[in-house]
Amino acid sequence: MTLSERTIWKCLRNKELGAKFRSQFSVGQYVLDFYCPVKKLAIEIDGEIHNDPEMIKRDKKRTGFLNKHGIKVLRFSNDMVLSDIGKVLEEIKREL
Repeated sequence: MTLSERTIWKCLRNKELGAKFRSQFSVGQYVLDFYCPVKKLAIEIDGEIHNDPEMIKRDKKRTGFLNKHGIKVLRFSNDMVLSDIGKVLEEIKREL
């Protein structure tokens, strides 16, 4: 896990937000950073590579696949997680 993934995992594990999350959860051909099965909520933490035009296309395809399976995807940048974890957690709580 990256530093930002470890940072958010400390807040997601052990039902600290009131719902159980799993780390590195597989759905079809994709591995989600974090997933709450009960709420069908995926949390993706994106590094700089996700700004690449080809990666943006791949992420869009991946999100479409997940949405078709009833899974909502929240994406946060590494920088956002590390600089404003409170805002990230508030957005996750709203979705839960």
